[in-house]
Amino acid sequence: MTTDLLVIMAYFCAIFGIGLYAGRKQDSLESYALGNRSFPWWAILASIIAAEISAASFLGTPGEGFVLRNFTYVQLGMGTLLGRIIVGQLFLRPFYRYRVVSIYEYLEKRFGRTTRRGASLVFLLSRVLASGTRLFFAGILLVIAYTLLTGKQDATAGETVVIYLGALSLITVITTIYTTLGGLKAVVWTDVLQACILAVSVASTLVFLILGIMGEGTLTDAWQSILATISDTSSNPCRQEPLQPWVVFDFGITGCGFMQDLKYILGNEYTVWSALLGATFITMATMGTDQDMVQRMLAARDSSTGARAVIVSGILDMPIVLVFLACGMLVFVFFQKQGIAPPTKAIEIFPYFIIHHLPAGLRGLLIAALLATAMGSLSTALNALATTATRDWYRGVFRPDATERQTLLVARLSTVGFAALLIIVGSLTAWYSVMDPTIRILPIALGIFGYTYGSLLGIFLLGMLTHKRGCDSGNLLAMGTGFLAVIALELLGHFQLIPPVAFPWRVTIGTLVTFAVGALFPTPQPADASN
Repeated sequence: MTTDLLVIMAYFCAIFGIGLYAGRKQDSLESYALGNRSFPWWAILASIIAAEISAASFLGTPGEGFVLRNFTYVQLGMGTLLGRIIVGQLFLRPFYRYRVVSIYEYLEKRFGRTTRRGASLVFLLSRVLASGTRLFFAGILLVIAYTLLTGKQDATAGETVVIYLGALSLITVITTIYTTLGGLKAVVWTDVLQACILAVSVASTLVFLILGIMGEGTLTDAWQSILATISDTSSNPCRQEPLQPWVVFDFGITGCGFMQDLKYILGNEYTVWSALLGATFITMATMGTDQDMVQRMLAARDSSTGARAVIVSGILDMPIVLVFLACGMLVFVFFQKQGIAPPTKAIEIFPYFIIHHLPAGLRGLLIAALLATAMGSLSTALNALATTATRDWYRGVFRPDATERQTLLVARLSTVGFAALLIIVGSLTAWYSVMDPTIRILPIALGIFGYTYGSLLGIFLLGMLTHKRGCDSGNLLAMGTGFLAVIALELLGHFQLIPPVAFPWRVTIGTLVTFAVGALFPTPQPADASN
């Protein structure tokens, strides 16, 4: 473990050094939140990738590969690329035109102050819940490492939750320190470092797995072993032909008629249709209406630079997901070949493999990579939450006459305050996970956005696709209706009154309902945010 600790300590020293260096000469909210709009596109690209590959993706995507043993999750990459192209070409131009720091300022210019505050509040609540939930996933590996080092394998549920609380607090405190000191400059440049660590660690893990499966044989023997070991467990009861291992595209054809096909498509998370529609809307929402992601693109010198970064990140998304899914599938083969019984909790499979079966040094590198992904997502969430709260509420509502120095101080204090909130949400998620060991990691992490982000996306699209529709009062009604529509569908599915609707469709449905209701109301004066 000494080698692992040295690797992890070297990582922490590097990010603290970057945070301290980046924090120099910050004298305004714009320098803290956007780094004076001076980042090259490749740095923004690395930051987007590092933030996207959160701890939920780092652990959850291999978990999906381990459980499903196919590549159907990759289908969502088609929608994520299409959504990023739309964001790059449609959303960024008006944001840059008005030189916004908080993207919700655009809504005030297009509709009015009430719409801006409503959307900002929705973002703050959604991001706290989503980032707090994702924070829990980062603690899984630390908890497993703790039980390994202490030999405390039979901890009670209450003791396990306390261990999670300690792990989450440690990660959050470290991240908060360098984020508070360095602002977005610290976030982006540590993300570049984190992306590099991630690439090296995952590539090394793939090599280790292939060599472990190969044993004394050849690469051909290893490939034959992989083909022979992976079996299908993802068949649908109504399918004439079950999904086969390695399959990528699922068109949702069950062979039982149109209505059964529609039920399967709406209830299944990974189909071609959920990719082309559901994932496109999710990406537009997360990349175009979420201050967390857009803030990186606004840190470029112009909209074309930001658009290049976000579109290239979409091109790289599918191969990155393929690699993580392959890790999970190879872990399955490795466990079968070695006769290893995996943990009963699906979300602990990949971290269990990291802690118990990787050699020293590589294990430390992968732990550092997990911490990097967790801290990368957390740091930008904290920076975005603090920026939105300060710009939209402190400066926009309570203290419009605040000086830049006062505003910067409030932004830094807000960063600390939101860190505390995220620890609370992450701890509650840990408690829920301990009580329900069958919980799946990705539907929770991605599904939270589905309840509220449709409302946000619907209003932004209303502003950007129309010039004379939408107003403050109508927008609030539209956002509320979109939210209630998603909740109603979820409740009806839960009580089996209608077939359940999978998480990729929630944002789509919420967006369409919000847009339709908002379009019923005319804009009381000519729009000044035309595209």
